[in-house]
Amino acid sequence: MVTILEGLLVVILTVAILIWLYAKGRQEKVVPKLESRTPFKIERRDEKSVTLSTTIEFRNEGTQSAMIVDAICKPQLPFEQYDGMDVRGKAEREGVPREDDYFEALVLEHQQSVNLVAKVTLTARKNLSLEEAVAHMVDFPVEFIYREVGRTPMHWSIARVILTAEELSQLVGVKIVKD
Repeated sequence: MVTILEGLLVVILTVAILIWLYAKGRQEKVVPKLESRTPFKIERRDEKSVTLSTTIEFRNEGTQSAMIVDAICKPQLPFEQYDGMDVRGKAEREGVPREDDYFEALVLEHQQSVNLVAKVTLTARKNLSLEEAVAHMVDFPVEFIYREVGRTPMHWSIARVILTAEELSQLVGVKIVKD
């Protein structure tokens, strides 16, 4: 009697493990392709500010559909690091600009890609011109934070790129001043 129960228990556990392994292998996997992102380019410029953008491919390398529910572009430049610029970010889908800063959720089928754009607006502070502020600029990270869901529970992920002072100065056309 005990042998039959033990055998039944082994069969049930084996089936449960196989179902778990099958389900685990059938998930979404959204991967940002940072190595192939576009260089930053100028979207808009005036005397006090410049808006730059870079495009990042996000590919669902999983076996199930995924949904990117939200995306935020968060430049990481605190005033303690450099207070000559106010920096703001915005995330949007390539070719679908929005004026309200709202990110519209999108479905990403398995093995499909979507291009998302990280926009960064730098505005000179402390009565500096854009050129003066850029001349003293420092490198800083720009985090592209996105929330995805599929078969796995909803979760946040971060794709990070660095906007270097050198890249910014070349775009704006000024020389970096070593402080």
